[in-house]
Amino acid sequence: MKEDKILLAHGSGGKLSHELLEKFFLSFFKNPILEPLDDGAKIPDIAGGLAFSTDSYVVNPIFFPGGDIGKLAVFGTVNDLSMMGAIPSFLSLALIIEEGFPLEYLKKIIFSIKEASEEAKVKIATGDTKVVEHGGADGIFITTSGIGLIRPGVDLSGSNAKPGDKIIINGFIGDHEIAVLSEREGFKFQELIKSDCAPLNNLVDKILQKCPNIHCMRDPTRGGLATTLNEIANKSDVGIIIEEEKIPIRESVKGICELLGLDPLYLANEGKLIAFCPPEEAENVLKIMREDPLGKESTIIGTVIEENKKRVILKTLIGGSRILDMLTGMQFPRIC
Repeated sequence: MKEDKILLAHGSGGKLSHELLEKFFLSFFKNPILEPLDDGAKIPDIAGGLAFSTDSYVVNPIFFPGGDIGKLAVFGTVNDLSMMGAIPSFLSLALIIEEGFPLEYLKKIIFSIKEASEEAKVKIATGDTKVVEHGGADGIFITTSGIGLIRPGVDLSGSNAKPGDKIIINGFIGDHEIAVLSEREGFKFQELIKSDCAPLNNLVDKILQKCPNIHCMRDPTRGGLATTLNEIANKSDVGIIIEEEKIPIRESVKGICELLGLDPLYLANEGKLIAFCPPEEAENVLKIMREDPLGKESTIIGTVIEENKKRVILKTLIGGSRILDMLTGMQFPRIC
């Protein structure tokens, strides 16, 4: 390909489309399931319950400290499947690319997708590319869908939280949104905050192998920890109490939030999970999580209660309490 930018003809279905497919996509994602290039993928020998998830990624900027739109598109869907108790296996990959988008950037993103899929141990099974006219999109948008086999004996759901459950998170919150925001706005802080973008399937696998009776797992992405806890409190018809002093937040992130008037409890994350487990299992789960690189800062942050149904209550550092509502509106757009 002589061109260095995406042309409308790259989305025409003709020669340039095939060149783009062969030189950019197939060279990275070659595998027996994708190679036939049929209108869909035939997935062999899958039995048992399946989890199926899809997500679209419009993050701006497309490259940010700790990640990029490609890595995000793989890990985001892998993590959603993992929160269902599934072993992620196959992804579809769909790209909408703006005319004039640099091929150098596309290659960098595709390579990132390749590395991310290998790290998460998933295969790209099918995909599609469309090109829109200049101004019809903002650079590149990506949609991934994924399927995974649900582990026998595992039943994770936002409706399954039970009074007495302990709530565990695997580390610092808020890093992703601060990283994206800083790159977008050109903020220069003393410490470079990197996105926590990471695949959680290996950590989840370790937890569920030893403790399959976890009630619920969720990854607090858009809307942050507070919004995710509200979703679970509503679906499970329970109350939730969390302790401010137990919530892991970097001092640098706290400082940036104070400077910008943000609440870290509502910041998006891309490598965090919260697990709801029976109280007698909590210390064992915590030990398992802390032994994994993605869970070294794991901590118990709260408890599910019978009263105050559908409410999330924060016990503050000064001994008071306040109700945490869902995020209303949006702190910042296009953070994933």
